[in-house]
Amino acid sequence: MTTPSSITTPEQRRQLESLDRPALEAFQLDRFNALLQRILPANEFYAQKLAGSPQQLESLAELAQLPFTVKDELLPTSEQPPQPKNLTYPLEAYVRFHQTSGTRGRPLPVFDTAEDWEWWLEGWQYVLDSAGITADDRAMLAFSFGPFIGFWTAFDSLVARGTLVAPGGGMSTLQRIDVMERLQTTALFCTPTYALHLAEVAEKNQIDLKHLPVKKIVVAGEPGGSIPSIRDRIESTWHAKLTDHSGASEIGAWGYGDLAARGLHITENLCIAEFISVDTGEPAVDGELSHLILTTLGRVGAPLIRYRTGDLVRPRWNVSGGNNFVLLEGGVLGRNDDMMVIRGVNIYPTSIEQILRSFPEVVEYRLTARKRGQMDSVLIEVEDRLEETDRIAAELQKQLGLSIEVKLVEPMSLPRFEGKGRRFIDER
Repeated sequence: MTTPSSITTPEQRRQLESLDRPALEAFQLDRFNALLQRILPANEFYAQKLAGSPQQLESLAELAQLPFTVKDELLPTSEQPPQPKNLTYPLEAYVRFHQTSGTRGRPLPVFDTAEDWEWWLEGWQYVLDSAGITADDRAMLAFSFGPFIGFWTAFDSLVARGTLVAPGGGMSTLQRIDVMERLQTTALFCTPTYALHLAEVAEKNQIDLKHLPVKKIVVAGEPGGSIPSIRDRIESTWHAKLTDHSGASEIGAWGYGDLAARGLHITENLCIAEFISVDTGEPAVDGELSHLILTTLGRVGAPLIRYRTGDLVRPRWNVSGGNNFVLLEGGVLGRNDDMMVIRGVNIYPTSIEQILRSFPEVVEYRLTARKRGQMDSVLIEVEDRLEETDRIAAELQKQLGLSIEVKLVEPMSLPRFEGKGRRFIDER
């Protein structure tokens, strides 16, 4: 089997990861200028947005002079056809249609050319490298395979690698487990939520996961893969190594798990990452809580320049291990619009999830944020096998310094999720 010519070899990828910062920035500058040459003036969205800006940059520092892009700018004004505003070519040039999940407002339609799709596959090669996936593996993709892009690119990337792939679309959870048993699957691709749900269904049906040969789990769609308590729970339940991944339909596969499980590396040969301090609004320093800004370097048909992802991260440069791509310590820590201020303390749902997942008896949960006067409040509902919510409330008080209401609910009363989990209900 031959792979697409644009996909690099493992040796080439390791060389790119090992570039020092000046060499990497020179590489990024060349690619960004090449991108501008290809999209201007054909891309009307950026031709207007960058009017008056340099058509070529002299240094990467000049990127900060260009305007940000936000998701709402991209939404189509007409649904006939549902075309985002940042397309470079006529619609006939595109071969893939997807759309965002719609968990945060109107779904955004997303189109890719054949060239852009191969750029997606290149990003996924870093994820597969990190997970140790080879042509000898057999992979189950426990995913619906609908218009949400999810693991579509993972599927094609695995095929390009020579891995045997089982698409799990249209199957119940038990049917997927059955296929995994019969196929002797060695690798599982799903959300962190669904990895735990698969284990829950297996236990309910007296299926011992130790009898499955799954040794590699790749997760995406939620921040749980980089949260230690969730990662440890999945790994111990499945007796497998977990690798995190991050991406977005409109951006691409931009992040992959650090081999030392410290967080996510950004594929900086495919994206330019900027970090804006949450506290100061200035470029962030090492380890500072930051807004993540990404510029795509190879998606010519639907480029994004200085895109505000809404993700909150802590960048770390010059970490040990030989990979010089910036590390996001702890992965994606939360979303800017998810922050709650509880009695003067800034809290993110991921912080609460990490605490809840440290209790193996907590099967499922839901957070509901409300307004009480001018203040935020939060209710946590849990399915707890021990039926002892006091110990959970005590741990939340200990780690967050807040008294939070924890309510016990009936087993199987909370929703389960195959795709992105929607456990945070914001009624504010």
